[in-house]
Amino acid sequence: MRLILAEDSTLLREGLVRLLAEEGHTVLAAVGSAPELLKEVEKDQPDVVIADVRMPPSHTDDGLRAAMEIRERWPPVGVLVLSQYVERRYAAELMKGDTGGVGYLLKDRVVQIDEFLDALERVAGGRTAFDPEVVRQLLGSGSHGDLLARLTERERAVLAEMAQGHTNPAIAGRLHISLSAVEKHINAIFDKLELTGTTGYSRRVVAVLRYLGS
Repeated sequence: MRLILAEDSTLLREGLVRLLAEEGHTVLAAVGSAPELLKEVEKDQPDVVIADVRMPPSHTDDGLRAAMEIRERWPPVGVLVLSQYVERRYAAELMKGDTGGVGYLLKDRVVQIDEFLDALERVAGGRTAFDPEVVRQLLGSGSHGDLLARLTERERAVLAEMAQGHTNPAIAGRLHISLSAVEKHINAIFDKLELTGTTGYSRRVVAVLRYLGS
């Protein structure tokens, strides 16, 4: 996989470069600011960009804005955004439009190497990867509590896995249930959340996330 990394912490940036190289990936460039990120992507489009939300020049949302510009100018490039904290506004920005090839992870997740690499593979494959903590907070703070209350405990567990971007077979493996049971739960979830018209992998994820975060 060909990657470009944008992270203003030198220690984290160099650590990620080393980790990704050890996993057999090619890091085309590793930069410390949003303008540098855009410049490098313009020179050579990677499979995935990994970008910190807050980085120079303003140390606010420069990395996120650069990531969204990359999505607009070079749609095939996947974007995995890293954040120190759960920032619902930024997660909502990434939910706009097609979420295929988009991810939002907390930086703490990076040290859980298998989960980080799994998220990276999902984004590279055109799927979605949202941090479990982001999903947990959306599940707990959505404005549709009356409809969410309709879900069984198992359906809520399946919904959380869906919102993270996992496929049906992956959900079955993670929850130790059959594939047919996953499909049954998903149908029930869409019925109860009044999302029965939602079809397609990316659309089902963004529909659920938008619904929960609205």
